[in-house]
Amino acid sequence: MTKTHKGAALLGRMAALPASPDEAELDLVPNPHKDATYLVRFTAPEFTSLCPVTGQPDFAHIVIDYVPAEWLVESKALKLYLGSFRNHGAFHEDCTLRIARDLVAAMTPKWLRIGGYWYPRGGMPIDVFWQTGAPPEGLWLPDQGVPPYRGRG
Repeated sequence: MTKTHKGAALLGRMAALPASPDEAELDLVPNPHKDATYLVRFTAPEFTSLCPVTGQPDFAHIVIDYVPAEWLVESKALKLYLGSFRNHGAFHEDCTLRIARDLVAAMTPKWLRIGGYWYPRGGMPIDVFWQTGAPPEGLWLPDQGVPPYRGRG
């Protein structure tokens, strides 16, 4: 389980890339607009992990959308957390859902969805999608903006 801190412990100081998601830390900061239903989007177009069988690198474009409740995830901590997958061996589905469930456990958002758009390995892209439930009523929910993979098409 990923560690969490209430407050921006990683901001303003040098922080090494964690060796694995289990060693990563997520910093949480208070949501100044708890009364509003609004969307926060993080996009990681150069996410990497390792295939657990071959050890070869896997690449993805990850899009995380969430509606905060009490807490926001601090972006530097999130970048370090996502970077911690770089030497982590797991299948695409496991990486995508691990990220989503770690964020839900840390922040307890009103709603969260993740799109993991994985680049082809063995000639086949794998896209993984998950959300906590139906989006809140009245939420403006833009498309994640990642076109389907077309190769040289």
